[in-house]
Amino acid sequence: MKFKEMQKKLNSLTIFRSLLDEEVIVKFRILLDCNTLEVDNFVNCYCDFTSTLYKYDTNLSRYLYRYVMDDDNIYIKRMAQGKPVEKMIEQATMYELGVIQELSKFSSKEIVKDVPYSGFLPKWKNTNYHFKKAYLEKIDNLAVEGYGVYAKYHVFALRDQHLVPIKHPDPQRLQDLIGYEREREMVIKNTEAFLKGMKASNVLLYGDAGTGKSSTVKAIANAYYKQGLRLVELKKHQLFQLPEIIDELAKNPLKFIIFIDDLSFNGNDDNFVALKTILEGGVAGNTKNIVIYATTNRRHFVKESMKDRNHDELFTNDSIQETMSLAARFGLTVTFQKPGKDLFLEIVEQLAKENNLALQGEELIKEAEVFALRNNGRSPRTAKQFVELQKIKENVDE
Repeated sequence: MKFKEMQKKLNSLTIFRSLLDEEVIVKFRILLDCNTLEVDNFVNCYCDFTSTLYKYDTNLSRYLYRYVMDDDNIYIKRMAQGKPVEKMIEQATMYELGVIQELSKFSSKEIVKDVPYSGFLPKWKNTNYHFKKAYLEKIDNLAVEGYGVYAKYHVFALRDQHLVPIKHPDPQRLQDLIGYEREREMVIKNTEAFLKGMKASNVLLYGDAGTGKSSTVKAIANAYYKQGLRLVELKKHQLFQLPEIIDELAKNPLKFIIFIDDLSFNGNDDNFVALKTILEGGVAGNTKNIVIYATTNRRHFVKESMKDRNHDELFTNDSIQETMSLAARFGLTVTFQKPGKDLFLEIVEQLAKENNLALQGEELIKEAEVFALRNNGRSPRTAKQFVELQKIKENVDE
């Protein structure tokens, strides 16, 4: 009787109705309908469900708890956007949380207690979660925890005109970055102000290749995601979609850095116009949860040719000046210059120490300098490549 009652309650789900499409729950409902007296069929249903659950978790309660906390439903969306929630929706949400909590208490022992079968059957675990209390706490912390896919991941990219999570982002950490402390601190302070709701600037990280501009942004995203920061990586050719992306993210209670790496344009580019408009505040002037961080090796962004300069446009100089002025529209520009010899060797020595290189002292310095001369000069990237290559050589020699 209890099994049939649970089936009815599951059929009544509205706010959390997507739960019924979850593979684990589909198999569990089949199990609830299995006749315990038809032993062979029941054992098959039981093990089919358990096998499916094991793919995600060995704890049914924890599996359901994660589903509830990650679900992207109408109630949590309206709460996140600060929209009024009708009483009927709130009542349905609270009732369904109770149903899911009841479902989470179904134990393997309870399911098989009336089955005339003496053979081995696998088990699953249960934990006593308070679903309503935890969910209401989550609602109170949406600005930090987020909801839906934004609660589960913190780095995103644009694929086929949709933002999708990067499940395994670059694990770069701030404490692993050597040198450029002053430059990095400027970006960190701007980010912290942004997270506190204070006035923050769009940031341009400008300088030589391999100096740690991109690593700085990625490390900041990793360091502050628990405070409600998310990173959205865009390619240059995707910038024309900025207005739609900002429109979508503006409804979210989290804070977003839109990250554009290696920024440059060719001639008359719609992406250039889109970015310029955004930076001037023409689209999202009142959006307080989005900033743009971009890196570039080119101060003026637009690759010019003599053909561009000899163009027969009446106001050619005005056009060129417009393409050269985009950098000025970033509120904060931080310059990462190629390191001098002392800083380069400091980075090499620190990385060598962290990687336990056998090569040390004068020999390390000599080899690093030779490597830099042969590989695009001194930079943190060159130092890292040198140490990684040296580590490989030492491992091969062992």
